[in-house]
Amino acid sequence: MQTPVSKVKSTVLILCTGNSCRSHLAEGILRVAAGDSLNVQSAGSKPAGYVHPLAIQVMKEIGIDISSHRSKHMDEFLKQPVETVITVCGNADQACPMFPGQVNRYHWGFDDPAHATGTDEEKLTVFRRVRDEIKRVFEAYAAGRRDQAKASPSKGTL
Repeated sequence: MQTPVSKVKSTVLILCTGNSCRSHLAEGILRVAAGDSLNVQSAGSKPAGYVHPLAIQVMKEIGIDISSHRSKHMDEFLKQPVETVITVCGNADQACPMFPGQVNRYHWGFDDPAHATGTDEEKLTVFRRVRDEIKRVFEAYAAGRRDQAKASPSKGTL
């Protein structure tokens, strides 16, 4: 008799220093790209305490609502299984601890749009560029997870 496939979703934790921009962009994009197959979360090593309004705005432009996201500290996840940790900035990569059950760790660095200067339109241009870069990487990651799940169906989740 075959063992039933686990229905528990794997957790992917996306880390950044401030957890105000890049990690929320990535969280929103990966949640949509992965559908209901992954538990996608984000956190920071030194959370800013808010989600940047321009991050919310540029995500809304592509039909993804992150307005209910909150800035969280990575320590909130130290007592739960995290299968994959993805850091999106160098400081978070260096500060990243090992999480219970962690199997994978990736570092994909992106510019911090929160440091953009200039007019509102110039800042928006930077936010859009970083959003689009994150979108390409995280959609490809989700596609790779789907391909992997098809190749070994016993895994059960993306």
